[in-house]
Amino acid sequence: MKKYSIKPKASVLMISVACLLAPLVWAQQAAKLGADLTPVGAEKAGNKDGTIPAWSGGDVNPQAGYKAGQPRPDPYAADKAQFSITVANVDKYAARLSPGQVQLIKSIKGYRMDVYPTHRSCGYPDVVYQRTKENVGFAKIAANGYELAEAKTAGYPFPLPANGVEAMWNFKMRYQGEGLTWAYATVVPPKGGSSIGEPLIQEDYIMFPLSEPKNNTIAGAKGVESLYLSPYIAPAQFAGDVTLSHGYIGKPNDIWLYFASQRRVRRAPTYSYDAPILNDENLETIDQYTMYNGPLDRYDYKLVGKKEMIVPYNWNKVNSVQAKISDVVQPNFLNRDLTRYETHRVWEVEATVKQGARHTFPKRTFYLDEDSWQILVQDLYDGQGKVQRVMESGVVMATELPACVQEGYASHDLSLGRYIAERIPAGQKQSDWLAGRDGRVKESMFEPDGLRRFATR
Repeated sequence: MKKYSIKPKASVLMISVACLLAPLVWAQQAAKLGADLTPVGAEKAGNKDGTIPAWSGGDVNPQAGYKAGQPRPDPYAADKAQFSITVANVDKYAARLSPGQVQLIKSIKGYRMDVYPTHRSCGYPDVVYQRTKENVGFAKIAANGYELAEAKTAGYPFPLPANGVEAMWNFKMRYQGEGLTWAYATVVPPKGGSSIGEPLIQEDYIMFPLSEPKNNTIAGAKGVESLYLSPYIAPAQFAGDVTLSHGYIGKPNDIWLYFASQRRVRRAPTYSYDAPILNDENLETIDQYTMYNGPLDRYDYKLVGKKEMIVPYNWNKVNSVQAKISDVVQPNFLNRDLTRYETHRVWEVEATVKQGARHTFPKRTFYLDEDSWQILVQDLYDGQGKVQRVMESGVVMATELPACVQEGYASHDLSLGRYIAERIPAGQKQSDWLAGRDGRVKESMFEPDGLRRFATR
């Protein structure tokens, strides 16, 4: 008599039960958002020692009389530093610092971190909260393990991340409005000098199709992650040069460079990953820009977990347009009287280069703010396993959106004893975070054929 196994039927039954239970599990997870968790997945409660307060909605209301486009006020200007971390006491606080932060304090004379009361300032529009909840059970990573296959726009895809890739996609889809314009300085101080050198001035135009509520899904955004146009304004030898980038989710980015001296547009297919950024004296790679930029395909990402750290936060003074560049940028580091540090919970993500892939930095560790999913600190390791570069960037609450955004940041190369200060808005006009929403930035601006005309405006 022929025997039949019931194992396939049992497997089918188990799969069917799992399919039936999945919506229930997703509903239970989504119900946590806005209850025990904030609407973007952070813990609502404060910590045990009181250094982290409970989240109460964020500081989403503009100060009286403030209008978008005006210099942004510092709502925490009256705060006093509670203590300072210096080379004399850094070991006491090392457990709440990244290895790179410890090395900055120990290796750079005069480097200190002033720690202030913690403000959980980050809050977002209701549409971001709604789309984030809709993404629970809907957002998916592609079969290749690093692309985003599906997600609702204008929301965080994985408020309850199960792995490092999901956490990194929360950063990549962080809500910063639909588009913006801003002017800023990049400063590369000479090594061992007493001056900061001549700043590079740029004016960026950016759109974020994945933050546009009307697009609804990745398909609605045509798979475009970002559109980026950056002309150089000064100094004279670079004025008129332009970088144009179309960032995609499912394919390599398209990048064009226009050099005013040559009067021609060039495709730049290799201008990505660890290629050095133009004019930055090999102190910053393309995928370091804005703390991380570009595809996720060269690394494996491990979600180490959540921890309490002392991190850059509420950098209103660093990002003040009313300051002078020389007030903010000093020869060896950003002005320590203007930088501000607070205690926050962060997600730690460890990235290691995939088998068979290559990168200047075989390992990187990212520390993502639980309230905004912004990368606040990043340590980049060399081939010998030593921290080579350390990056810091503190969020600023843009109440006009409302959203926490990042502007200025610093990247220190410990092996070279140098650093670069990026996107410092001092002395420039106030960034316009509503430019995309109000139509001052449009998709038609990001066409390669228009670069020459744009460069001569």
